[in-house]
Amino acid sequence: MKSLRQLYKIGVGPSSSHTMGPAKAAEGFFADHPNADKYKVVLFGSLALTGQGHGTDRAIKGVFGNKDVEIIFDKESPCVHPNTMDFYAYVGDEIVEKRQVFSVGGGAILVAGESFCPEQEIYPHNSFAEIKEYCQKNNLRLWQYAIQYEGEEIVDYMKTIWQAMNNSIEEGLCQEGVLPGGLNVVRRAKMLVTAKHKESPQTHEDRIVSSYAFAVGEQNASGGTIVTAPTCGASGVLPAVFRFSVEHHNFTEDDLIHALLTAGIVGNLVKTNASISGAECGCQAEIGTACSMAAAGLAEMHNMSLQEIEYSAEVALEHHLGLTCDPVCGLVQIPCIERNAVAAMRAINAVSLATFLTASAKISFDTVVTAMYETGKDILESYRETSIGGLAKLYK
Repeated sequence: MKSLRQLYKIGVGPSSSHTMGPAKAAEGFFADHPNADKYKVVLFGSLALTGQGHGTDRAIKGVFGNKDVEIIFDKESPCVHPNTMDFYAYVGDEIVEKRQVFSVGGGAILVAGESFCPEQEIYPHNSFAEIKEYCQKNNLRLWQYAIQYEGEEIVDYMKTIWQAMNNSIEEGLCQEGVLPGGLNVVRRAKMLVTAKHKESPQTHEDRIVSSYAFAVGEQNASGGTIVTAPTCGASGVLPAVFRFSVEHHNFTEDDLIHALLTAGIVGNLVKTNASISGAECGCQAEIGTACSMAAAGLAEMHNMSLQEIEYSAEVALEHHLGLTCDPVCGLVQIPCIERNAVAAMRAINAVSLATFLTASAKISFDTVVTAMYETGKDILESYRETSIGGLAKLYK
């Protein structure tokens, strides 16, 4: 597996696969051809179908500055990967290079013909079963396992990541008004956190956790700075769960860092063995993974056993299986923002179940990851971030 630095990335919304990935691809291509007379970028698949709503064209043009760049949304041609881009550089009317790039989720890219994820392998294990066996043999918790292979410097990186996550909550809670894009979606994070109603303790918890998830989701939708966890579209789940837990259970900064590392290992396993891309496997790959990460991290905060952490993560992902990605108008707003809040509450519930039911668990985390990937491949393309099915089709 790769470093957790490749999973947790500070970036600008609204989509890691549709803005961060294409921008990264454009940066690499532009760096190789800075003096070309003009450029053309052809977007295929999900990038073509939802790229305008996600701001893919703006992200790419922002890299090329005042250069002559033509963006084409090819919504008809077949493509190798749901997030495919063809870059062309011209000198005069002659093409000096054509490069095909795939945006594979979480801001990561793959250039056609190159090895997948050329970043250095950090971890020698690629399944939860292998990691669990190693940790049990060496008396390690998952966060200790992460530090062993990442080095102590990963702790400072996680502190930076948490600061960015917390900032996105703080900024989102202060904002009011309507989100950009034309759907006239009203920001609701501040409304939720300041609501004055008689409520039960459980309702209060749900409201506060939801307000934090809404805050990050609304920041993402408006092009604010967030942290991929594992993606932009699912970036509100983990910060909401962790912030609420720190505030209400007196967890320390060390507890928080340990939770981030634990959650990262879980997210990394999904990224390695399945997908975290909504265009490839539906929203189960994004929100489902985010929920699983948050549940594993929260279980670590509570100092639960390795088996309980696994069960928390497994339950959280299992009950998102089949979840489609159908953003209305290609915007990461409906149903994406509410979905973050629902998943945050589900992560907390998964940990509660693990407290009582781990001993009776039948499904391993590795099994549910495989099931998620196979399910994602079977979901119709119209339900995989194309905005031509589901809510995106029916919304008026």
